[in-house]
Amino acid sequence: MDETESTLEGNAALKARALRDATGEAALADDTGLEVLALDGAPGVYSARWAGPGATYADNVAKLLREMEGRTDRRARFRSVLTIAYPDGSELSVEGTVDGLITTEARGSSGFGYDPVFAPAGAGGRTFAEMDIAEKNAISHRGRALAALATRLGVTSP
Repeated sequence: MDETESTLEGNAALKARALRDATGEAALADDTGLEVLALDGAPGVYSARWAGPGATYADNVAKLLREMEGRTDRRARFRSVLTIAYPDGSELSVEGTVDGLITTEARGSSGFGYDPVFAPAGAGGRTFAEMDIAEKNAISHRGRALAALATRLGVTSP
């Protein structure tokens, strides 16, 4: 499905509604973006296709590193928006974020997307790509969004 909305919220809702409409059941969808302060929030909603149509993860990372050359303010955050679209037309949306910095070079081999150049706060300078999956999931934007969703739904952990 084409992500045609101009916000993460819009794309998450678009996808959830399409799945709800196709199945007649409640549907959960997400959209995620990397927001870089020095780039006025870019790549943001365009994170997956920032380097152009058909861009690879490596293409997007290379473009980000070029755009960040010479910049001293390297603050950024990953933000995930989750939306549930219910059959009655109502919706519930939550978000999760993780703050960090854009590194000056790609490091690590785990993860995907911008993980090799995003060093989350509190990780000792390591990038998401330098962490194992359990470490990343414990602090990730998606994990935080899922925790916020569980809270909103009144779900408690065992």
